[in-house]
Amino acid sequence: MMYYKTTTQSPDADDSKVVTKTAVLNGNEIAYSNKTHFAVQVGKDKGAYTTKYSFIGDLHNAVFYYKGINIGNGYKKRLLMNDKLLARSFN
Repeated sequence: MMYYKTTTQSPDADDSKVVTKTAVLNGNEIAYSNKTHFAVQVGKDKGAYTTKYSFIGDLHNAVFYYKGINIGNGYKKRLLMNDKLLARSFN
């Protein structure tokens, strides 16, 4: 389960400024910025993961796509933030 606890933005935020945001995902508080890299990866059995979707600074879309992937027998998926594991599921 994910919900946004707080969002901190400067009033004149543009692409050159770093905007810090905070969210709660599965009971863990996550701080990220508009330049943070999120990756949704899928793998099969004991094989390596491959990146299916990649997002910059958008945790909401990353979680949306992660939850939208149906995994069948032998498949696995994970959500990464700057190569740090946020969520993982396997069947």
